[in-house]
Amino acid sequence: MISGARYGGELFWSRLRAVICILAVLYLVAPLIIVLIISFSSAPFLTFPPPGFSMQWYQNLFGDPTWFGSLLTSVKILVPTAIIATAIGTAASYGLARSNFIGKPLVTGFLMAPMVVPVIIVAIGVFGVFRKVGLFGNLSGLIIAHTVLTVPYVVATVSAALTVVDQRLEQAAMTLGATPLVTFRRITLPLILPAILSGLLFAMVISFDELVVSLFISTPTVRPVTVQMWSNIRGAVDPTIAAVATIIFLFSLLALVADIIARKRTRLES
Repeated sequence: MISGARYGGELFWSRLRAVICILAVLYLVAPLIIVLIISFSSAPFLTFPPPGFSMQWYQNLFGDPTWFGSLLTSVKILVPTAIIATAIGTAASYGLARSNFIGKPLVTGFLMAPMVVPVIIVAIGVFGVFRKVGLFGNLSGLIIAHTVLTVPYVVATVSAALTVVDQRLEQAAMTLGATPLVTFRRITLPLILPAILSGLLFAMVISFDELVVSLFISTPTVRPVTVQMWSNIRGAVDPTIAAVATIIFLFSLLALVADIIARKRTRLES
């Protein structure tokens, strides 16, 4: 009787947790589903439910030079940003995890500061510096700014993976004659590769979605799609903005799915 009652109680709480999780997911996803539906609306303005089905706003997104140009600018920014941030973040994580030196907490805090400091403060600082060094309003400046913002996410992801890597494996490889570079490439890198890929995907998503800093250092000729969305909201709003939001949502979803698949494959191989 006691074991049966205990099993019944555990089953009740398990189902209750499942219901709460489903309700939380629906609460978070419902606005995104509404945006997705509006992006296929035939109405010339944002309205729900839509009066009819139309692909005109996606055609406008890819046919309008302003919208398509801003979308292309975002792609030109996020690809190098993700690569550079992943390289810097991985190197910094490995250096911090495998060494002890004076000022290590200060260096760690400096690397993680863009994640902690309010983004408006970062934007003001970046704006002031970039105006003086000639990086205002060009792709190089936006790439550097986005890299600064995304490096902390790579550092956090890779550092967490390095904490669970057994250092005795690296020590054994070096004892057998492997150089530090070979040890990292043959031993450490395969073990932390899923975390590196996660950091890369995080950097891509964050760069694609970044607004505040981009708003400060972009110009009418060089502006990411999020800045174009902001400008559209302040002017004549049409469902094209819902089409852009849908693309950003799908991009983030694909990045999440890719991360899950990569982790599962790595676990199966190991």
